[in-house]
Amino acid sequence: MTQTYSNPNVRQDVWPDVARIPSAIKAKAGAPIAGTLFRAAVRRLPVSVQLPDGSQLGKGGPEMVLRDPDRFYARIANGGLIGLGESYMAGEWDAPDLAALMTVFASRVSQLIPQPLQALRGMILPQQPRRERNTEANTRNNISRHYDLSNELFAEFLDQSMSYSSALFDSLDVSSFEALEPAQHAKIDRLLDLADVGPGTRLLEIGTGWGELALRAARRGAQVYSVTLSSEQKELAEQRVAAAGFADSVRIELLDYRKVQGSFDAIVSVEMIEAVGFEFMPEYFRILSDRLAPGGAIGLQAITIGHERMLATRNSYTWVHKYIFPGGMIPSAELIAEQSALNGLTVENRMAFGQHYAQTLRLWDEQFTRNAAEVGRLGFDETFRRMWHFYLAYSRAGFAAGYLDVQQFQLRKAKGNH
Repeated sequence: MTQTYSNPNVRQDVWPDVARIPSAIKAKAGAPIAGTLFRAAVRRLPVSVQLPDGSQLGKGGPEMVLRDPDRFYARIANGGLIGLGESYMAGEWDAPDLAALMTVFASRVSQLIPQPLQALRGMILPQQPRRERNTEANTRNNISRHYDLSNELFAEFLDQSMSYSSALFDSLDVSSFEALEPAQHAKIDRLLDLADVGPGTRLLEIGTGWGELALRAARRGAQVYSVTLSSEQKELAEQRVAAAGFADSVRIELLDYRKVQGSFDAIVSVEMIEAVGFEFMPEYFRILSDRLAPGGAIGLQAITIGHERMLATRNSYTWVHKYIFPGGMIPSAELIAEQSALNGLTVENRMAFGQHYAQTLRLWDEQFTRNAAEVGRLGFDETFRRMWHFYLAYSRAGFAAGYLDVQQFQLRKAKGNH
C-alpha cells in the first residue's frame, strides 16, 4: 500500500504515525462521519473554529485554526483523541491559547460524542498494547520512555527543586514562575507532615523524582530509602543528595517497588500511583501495607478522576499513553479508599487541590515555551516541542475543567495490624 505523508517537516523515522496520513478503511469511511460529528459538536460550544475557506464554527471563544480539515477528520476517525493530538503534532490545526481551547473540550467531554457512539468506544478505539501492561518485565521500559528523556529537558521547564508534580500555592493568583519553588516545598512538607516524618524516621519513598523530597526528609533527620526505575533521575538525585551533604541519610536504588523489603515507619509517594495500572492496584496497596510498620503513616499524592469515568476508561488507550506515559491509569479517590481498607489502611486525611495543578502546569508550559530554542538545541525537534506543549496544555485543561483532580491522602496502619 502506498503511504501518504503529511507535514514534510515531520521525521517519518521518529514520528511515523504523525507523518503518515491514516489510510485504513476505518479512516477513509469514517472521516465524513467524524467531520459531521465534529462540526455539530463545536457549533454548540463557546469556541471559534476557523476553517480554511474563511468560515467559522462555534459560539465564539478560544480559537482553533483548522488548516487541513480532511486530514484532521481522518485522524479523528482512525484514533479518536489520539488522532486529535497527532493532528496537532503534524501542524494540521493550531490554537493561539491551546489550554483554553482544550478546557472547553474537557469541560464538555460527555457531550462531544453522541451517547450511542460512546457505548461503542471499546469496539472503535485502540486498546492498550499488552507490552505496556505494568508487569515487572514492562514497567522499567514504560518509566524510562518518559523520565529518561533527558534531565536537561526537564530542567528547561521545572523550577530549581526539580519537582515534577503539583505544587501547593498560598493563593491561586499566581503570576510569577518564581512562586513555583516555595509552592513545591509547601506540597512536600505537607506530605512529610502527613507521614509523621521527623528525626529518626525510617522513610520509604516510592518514586524518587530528582530527589527534592528525600532531601527535605533528610533535613528533618529521617533515614530515607528511595526507589526509582529511572536511571537518569537516580543519577541526578544522588548528585544532589551528595552535594547537600546527606549521602549518609539517603539511599537511592534502581528498583521496582514490588521488590522492596523491610519495614518502615513512614512511606511517601508522589504521583507515582498513576503508573501502577488498574490490574496492579491491589498489589500496590498490599505492598504499602506490608512495608509499613504498625502505627505508621503514608503520605500519598495522587492525580484522581471521577469513579464512574475511571471505570469507563480504565482500559482505554489514549494519546497520553501513546506519547507520554505508557501503561498509566488515573485512579479515583474511591478506588484508593477501597484498596486501602482492604489492606488494613485507614484514610485519615484527604485534601483536593486540582486548581493548583492547573496553575502548576500553566507555569511549566510558559517556561517551556520561553525556553523552546534551548530545548531545540538539546536535540528535541519541532514535532516533539508541539507534542510537549500539547501534553502540558491538555493536562492543564483536565484540571481547570474539573475532569481531573489531585489529592493528598494520609493513610494509617493500626498499631496492632502486623
